[in-house]
Amino acid sequence: MSVKTEIKDNVASITIDRLEAFNAIDSETGAALREAWEQASANEEVRVIVLTGAGTRAFCVGADLKKTTPPSGSAPRRHFRRVPPSPVPSDLRCMKPMIAAINGYALGGGLELALQCDIRIASSNATFGLPEVSVGSIPGAGGTQRLVRAIGSSDAMLMLLGGDRIDAQEALRIGLVSKVVPPEDLAAVAHAIASRIAANAPLAVLAVKDLATTGRDVPLAVGLELERQSFSMLLSSEDRIEGRLAFSEKRRPIYKGD
Repeated sequence: MSVKTEIKDNVASITIDRLEAFNAIDSETGAALREAWEQASANEEVRVIVLTGAGTRAFCVGADLKKTTPPSGSAPRRHFRRVPPSPVPSDLRCMKPMIAAINGYALGGGLELALQCDIRIASSNATFGLPEVSVGSIPGAGGTQRLVRAIGSSDAMLMLLGGDRIDAQEALRIGLVSKVVPPEDLAAVAHAIASRIAANAPLAVLAVKDLATTGRDVPLAVGLELERQSFSMLLSSEDRIEGRLAFSEKRRPIYKGD
């Protein structure tokens, strides 16, 4: 299988496994990745998702150019029927926190996959880039929109227009990733972060992610009102009561997502 999923301790680890192709995405892998993502999103046991690539050389190098053929049908037909321009999924939406553990090359659609995650952790040998303009194309899985939102406009435009690659330390400097760790520590660090998140109250975690992501696209006053509403809704939740009981009793809380 080109995509593997393992669930342990409320964390779903999804691995793109095409070592022979630097974990490039062909149509079958893209469909399998979407299916794995949807299953993890719907699984109540899962509280956090970690996405990575098999091996240490590549997270994902984007669409498999060797298997990319010119699209069939007219441009208007493809446009209005919403035919994806790339086999790389551009809408891996999920209410749950998503972590990208980036091991090696994250190029083109690979970087676009990482940009869909909430937290990005990189190994020191990671390389990032959106080189599409150098081959007469553009990022087709959200890169032109998400990169500008993730980092400063000037740094984003430098990567988008120049098509240049950057290393892990530069990615850390511009805020593209949160941490850079040795390759051998990447999986452990990513899963330690996932475990810390998974140990928190599930409803509160979902609310925080929803508010933070929604708030980027609405006026501050609207975001503050949404926050007030969510705060009020969680006041009587069982997990909130459990959190305060556990604090007073000096023990670890047991959250159930209620």
